[in-house]
Amino acid sequence: MSSELNPVFESVSRYFALLSEPMRVRLLHILCDGEKSVNEIVAAAESPQPTVSKHLNYLANAKVLGRRREGTQVFYQIANQTMVQLCRTVCVHIAAEMDEASSNKSQQENLLALMPADNESLYTKTHHV
Repeated sequence: MSSELNPVFESVSRYFALLSEPMRVRLLHILCDGEKSVNEIVAAAESPQPTVSKHLNYLANAKVLGRRREGTQVFYQIANQTMVQLCRTVCVHIAAEMDEASSNKSQQENLLALMPADNESLYTKTHHV
């Protein structure tokens, strides 16, 4: 493998690391529909203000979020639409997998409920002995 790509791989790894914390993914979701104040974000995230602020600062320093001050209020908005699109794509994919797994589990549970408790009974019922 060419070592000239190593800086690219390192940058990609840092890019994906931004999404390694569930709170950051939640914050992106909260801000997807537009700019919000820190107070609005804290309320929507249902997390303590210091925790939310820490992650907002992390995302803003990485240029994923933009921020502006208006008096004593700080407002955040999405600054990197690529990150949001990436996050949405992954979230939709994982949600679909979870739905499928849940559906499969329900189907398996339904089949197990129809089955007798022991294999001898199953054999007897299926072979009419």
